[in-house]
Amino acid sequence: MECRYCFLGLLLLAARLPLDAAKRFHDVLSNEGPSAYMRGHNQLNGWSSDENDWNEKLYPVWKRGDSRWKNCWKGSHVQAALTSDSPALVGSNITFAVNLVFPGCPKEDADGNIVYEKNCRNDTSLSPDSYIYNWTAWTEDGYGENGSSQSHYNVFPDGKPFPHHPGWRKWNFVYIFHTLGQYFQKLGRCSARVSINTANVTLGPQLVEVTVYRKHGWRYVPIAKVKDVYVVTDQIPLFVTMSQKNDRNSSDETFLKDLPITFDVLIHDPSHFLNESAIYYKWNFGDNTGLFVSNNHISNHTYVLNGTFSLNLTVQAAVPGPCSPSSPSPPKPTPSSEPAGVKSWELSEVPDESCQIYRYGYFKATVTIVEGILEVDIIQVTGVPLPIAQPENSLMDFVVTCQGTIPTEVCTIISDPTCQLAQNVVCDPLDVDKGCPLTVRRAFSGPGTYCVKLSLHDETSLALTSTLVSVPGRDPASPLRMANGALVSVGCLMIFVTVIALLMYKKYKEYKPIGNSAKTQVRGKSLDVFLSRAKSTFFPGNQEKDPLLKNRLGIV
Repeated sequence: MECRYCFLGLLLLAARLPLDAAKRFHDVLSNEGPSAYMRGHNQLNGWSSDENDWNEKLYPVWKRGDSRWKNCWKGSHVQAALTSDSPALVGSNITFAVNLVFPGCPKEDADGNIVYEKNCRNDTSLSPDSYIYNWTAWTEDGYGENGSSQSHYNVFPDGKPFPHHPGWRKWNFVYIFHTLGQYFQKLGRCSARVSINTANVTLGPQLVEVTVYRKHGWRYVPIAKVKDVYVVTDQIPLFVTMSQKNDRNSSDETFLKDLPITFDVLIHDPSHFLNESAIYYKWNFGDNTGLFVSNNHISNHTYVLNGTFSLNLTVQAAVPGPCSPSSPSPPKPTPSSEPAGVKSWELSEVPDESCQIYRYGYFKATVTIVEGILEVDIIQVTGVPLPIAQPENSLMDFVVTCQGTIPTEVCTIISDPTCQLAQNVVCDPLDVDKGCPLTVRRAFSGPGTYCVKLSLHDETSLALTSTLVSVPGRDPASPLRMANGALVSVGCLMIFVTVIALLMYKKYKEYKPIGNSAKTQVRGKSLDVFLSRAKSTFFPGNQEKDPLLKNRLGIV
């Protein structure tokens, strides 16, 4: 009897040995021991426990440092990039995405084959359009399509068959996702995506791992492993951007007094879990102006005093959901209709028709308020006259006024009329003792219409204004006109001198008696000679009506 019990024990032990020696999913996909997650939480939809057996003959397992990793892909190692849209609000979906990064410059063609890009140079030679892995050829050779062993290798590591969706034969990579003690296996091409609902996921950071296999003859070989951390939270993930006109650097959380600051709340909800929720924003800007409640994600606030202020934001989302029969309907939250000085977040006592789950998000920041340049305006534009010797230059004066602090620098950007293509950028320091208004002189390359952007700066602020300027061209005929005017003046002067000379000539050439003294004759002769020479100079040629007069002058 005792021998019979011993024999049965040996049979049970022999039957148990193969099970104990078999690989489990948690042995392959994780460096840690079996997870106890499944014992305390619900199963993820579509996922399986990592206690299941792993088919090591069809999907071999290589440890880190195994020499076979070096030859698992032609050319070099394949890298897998794993990302997620974490953090995820509990109850929403989170998506994991894996993209394979091949060494060199290969690509996946329409049939799922891996080929070199055209004109792609690998480590040794130019290999245009050559196959790295030709899955199509393997299929045409009878690899699993019509053979008797088709069901033996078109399966996942746990033995489940591949889904025969359209085009599944072109998907030659097997992705095994592993998290929370469970796995999900998926057939894909050079990328894969998987989503899970986080309703039953433990809050906090969690680890996800992915192992990728490729076809290799009658089995599959591992080519890449990757892991990443994702976060599940019960607080609404949000981010607030703060911006202000004339603020020189919004990232330093220093803003200007007497100008509104725009606060924009961005809620991270990639799965649109909150689309049907009523969302309210409660602001406390920290300057004793009270609370401000709104259902708009954008709010504006103006600080009228200098100093440092602590602002707080609370976002409340009422997520609709079915009521359990035993639980009463909770009160429905509503924002006040009261002014901005309300002191509490009020709840209405009106019962709701359906249960709601309330989720909250929080944001805090410290802002510093300082003086700055508030406004800048161009009130006058005038041209600067230049000498004729500089016809290529065109100068314009801009008279600028400003409000707020005194600027320390002025910059101008001269562009085309559309204000898109910058042609010239000039910055100059300013004397803080002069203040505004100030005159800015700028040069233009030639006539035409220009867009002028002018900005005034100090340490914390930047005020900008712009205008269109029409620069007139210089008349190229102006120098010629001046020269012609000078010639006309000279000609008029010569005519005037000639007329005077003729009048004097007629006066002194009147007939005189012969009995005059010799002194008079000599004086008359000298004058006649002078007038004759002047006449020959201004009126060359024979202009006399009586040639005997000329002979007479020669005789006297």
